[in-house]
Amino acid sequence: MRNIMIFAAVMIGLGTFMAQMADRMTASATSAPHATVAVATTAPSGSRSLNIPRDIRGHFQTEGRIDGQRIGFMVDTGASVVALNETSAARFGLHPSRSEYNATVSTANGTIKAARARIAMLDVGGLVVRDVDAMVLPDAALSENLLGLSFLSRLKRFEYANGQMVLEQ
Repeated sequence: MRNIMIFAAVMIGLGTFMAQMADRMTASATSAPHATVAVATTAPSGSRSLNIPRDIRGHFQTEGRIDGQRIGFMVDTGASVVALNETSAARFGLHPSRSEYNATVSTANGTIKAARARIAMLDVGGLVVRDVDAMVLPDAALSENLLGLSFLSRLKRFEYANGQMVLEQ
């Protein structure tokens, strides 16, 4: 049994090493930035946590799901709500009319009009929050979808620790 465990550990280590080498070769062969991987874990207490490493730009990028469809987010603790650009919102059936763009929001690029929305269920790495307030912003005003406080504040905790963003539910 001991020999099997040692063999398994060696194989896992070798697999990890080979995967890292393949990632390095792929990253050097393309001009695309290296993707970061968020790691979800379940604590003994039954709570779930998600560790999101910093990307090359120093941001915390993660993937979520709305209605089972994937969507990329940048974690933004300074954003009051989840913010979606119009292209992403349309994928989930959110098509605000021009008259619904009646909320004024302050962004890093100035003040802009946005449309209020509600997301029935948002799943980020197995952390599920229902009935999430959101805003839809014009594509020109928002290049990346933001995972803001309307999601984050409904978690048990979120913090920056050891170079990673930690979300726990």
